[in-house]
Amino acid sequence: MVDRNPSVRYLAAMSVIAPLLGGAMIGLAAAVALAVDGRIAGVSGVLGRLLVGGDGRGFRVAFLAGLVAVGLLGAAATPSAFGGRVVSLPLVGLAGVLVGWGTRVSNGCTSGHGVCGVGRLSPRSIVAVVTFMVTGAATVAVVRLLGLGGAS
Repeated sequence: MVDRNPSVRYLAAMSVIAPLLGGAMIGLAAAVALAVDGRIAGVSGVLGRLLVGGDGRGFRVAFLAGLVAVGLLGAAATPSAFGGRVVSLPLVGLAGVLVGWGTRVSNGCTSGHGVCGVGRLSPRSIVAVVTFMVTGAATVAVVRLLGLGGAS
């Protein structure tokens, strides 16, 4: 039976449309970065190369400033979409260290490999994304098993 309440139908449609639009916007931004500036829109690489110096400083600063600005605008516009912190700061710090180590080992992050590399059918990126997904699922399972995750 179809719900006749327009609010329920709208929310159901948005639960599909919003992620599709978000993914399309991420893909478009990655394509523009590659087409206009010849650069892969991988966040870890952009940040890492900004910190060690090199060419493309303007692109890197603008790219990272845009990420921060959009995050702040999103949090201001729809704070309920971000929720509250559900784990301790030390656990967040450990997660950050592990992600940083992982991006170094895999020569890139989920945005570089997952959005740009898979889109270019790079075998290395496809293997990296499969590894990210399996490792992420295993980590969630272990964290939940140990009761460290807060929300379930």
